[in-house]
Amino acid sequence: MIIKSVNLETVCGITSKLPDNAYPEVAFAGRSNVGKSSLINALMNRKSLARISSQPGKTQTINYYNVNDAIYFVDLPGYGYARVSESVKAQWGKMIENYLRRSKQLRTVFLLVDIRHAPTKNDVVMYDWICRNGYQPVIIATKLDKIKRSQIQSQIKLIKTTLDASKETLIIPFSAQTKQGREEIYEVIETFLGTEGPQ
Repeated sequence: MIIKSVNLETVCGITSKLPDNAYPEVAFAGRSNVGKSSLINALMNRKSLARISSQPGKTQTINYYNVNDAIYFVDLPGYGYARVSESVKAQWGKMIENYLRRSKQLRTVFLLVDIRHAPTKNDVVMYDWICRNGYQPVIIATKLDKIKRSQIQSQIKLIKTTLDASKETLIIPFSAQTKQGREEIYEVIETFLGTEGPQ
């Protein structure tokens, strides 16, 4: 996938109406500090278009990036950050659920988890949420450069077991540092270019 143009086209807050986009959408979900902005920047081949913060929980909106005037990368609010109030967490949850239920162009959801650890309770809830809304999540196991090569398969097995994921669930290890895994993610995204209706 060659990135020719990228534009942050729409930012939706809690009360915003979701845009009626003409192009397919792929969404990115993950808990705060899992490396979601770093992944999106790596995929868009930009250093800092998706804001990376030392303060987790910064993404409080749904951000739509128009890529190549062909597809949208949709950055969903990070979840599970302890230092925000329960009411704010509930609002973020409503935003994500509303998007999953109402987006007409959503093709798949990439769920990011940290490869170093078992998925959290919030990760499991999000995985189930995505499945209940009719999508088969693609798992991206971030921070690949933080573990030894010999640990990769056992960590993938731990992720799959904790999420109670089906055998068909695709898990792609990814490193924002080395960009390992980026081509595999591009391959998944390219299957949705020019497609009609949810997959």
